[in-house]
Amino acid sequence: MVLLVGAVFFPFLEVSAMGFGNASSLFDVALAFADGVLLPLVLAVLAMIIGLPILRAFLLLYTLVPLAQGRPPHRHAAVAFRWSELLRPWSMAEIFVIGTAVALIKVAGLATVHLGPAFWAFCALIFVNLASRAFMCQTSIWDAIEDAGMKTEYQAKTPAPLTAPGDA
Repeated sequence: MVLLVGAVFFPFLEVSAMGFGNASSLFDVALAFADGVLLPLVLAVLAMIIGLPILRAFLLLYTLVPLAQGRPPHRHAAVAFRWSELLRPWSMAEIFVIGTAVALIKVAGLATVHLGPAFWAFCALIFVNLASRAFMCQTSIWDAIEDAGMKTEYQAKTPAPLTAPGDA
């Protein structure tokens, strides 16, 4: 969460050419394109890059903090953990950093580009996400939720078995 807040509000990069320079953060970029026809695109990008990782972090905290403290899970921990796992592929911070790196390589020939602390915060965020995926065992979390007596699957009602007319 700290890395994500830093990545949003600190300068992401500084571009300078012919004595003129400009530093901008992701928040500044979003505000610059918020007027006009690009608004839906800006909202979608912000949701994928910032909103979903924050939502996923809150869902994981809601699920894991009580379990880590040895307390029973919160009332909706199973639903929260299920949503956090469903949102994992849609969190696009990694794709954003790769796209930014490709764009910076193209721009570097035209201007001087300096990466700001927000870029490095995003890179660190990617490594934190990778570490959480590698060291967090989903099966153990589901088992801990089940051990507390909570349902972890939706129980569909199964119909009674069909019998042949002469089996009765």
